[in-house]
Amino acid sequence: MSNTTKLALEASLKKLLLNKPIDKVTINDLTAECGISRMAFYYHFKDIYDLVEWICVEDGKRALQGKKTYDTWQEGMQQIFEAVLENKLFILNVYRSIGREKIENYLYKLTFGLIADVVEEKCVGMGLAEENKAFIAEFYKYGFVGIMLGWIDRGMKEDYEEIVRKMSITLHGNIANSISNFERTKRN
Repeated sequence: MSNTTKLALEASLKKLLLNKPIDKVTINDLTAECGISRMAFYYHFKDIYDLVEWICVEDGKRALQGKKTYDTWQEGMQQIFEAVLENKLFILNVYRSIGREKIENYLYKLTFGLIADVVEEKCVGMGLAEENKAFIAEFYKYGFVGIMLGWIDRGMKEDYEEIVRKMSITLHGNIANSISNFERTKRN
């Protein structure tokens, strides 16, 4: 029942955002739209922005299912673009009303998880320090998020498959090379 209520709230918020900006949506609007009490809303979320964050995280998890390996990261990245595009009105509304920071934080969490898993996979048996793995994942995370934020800022008009293809060309072998470079400096 708990997840059903959350999903109903998600659907209601996305529907309401078709007609008004997020900063004009109230808890009463949401609860009336999905037929629950205010108390039920507050049982799950502290405010609308908490709901927005939950929606972003859940959409991201669904987009990345099983696509967090070295061989599949491009598919995972493509699915992140697809999830953002599928929720274009929601994302643009949040981006313009709440601000770039909320979308940025959501994308940072999502892409860091994707890249950290790829780095971890490539480090098996190497003994690279956790702080160095995290640094590599952080470094590439900022590039991924910057590219995606630019795409969102331009209204999501460019072909995301082409963007992912260019990212793949740019990054081909670079994560493994970064790991190798850290390993080499560790030995010296």
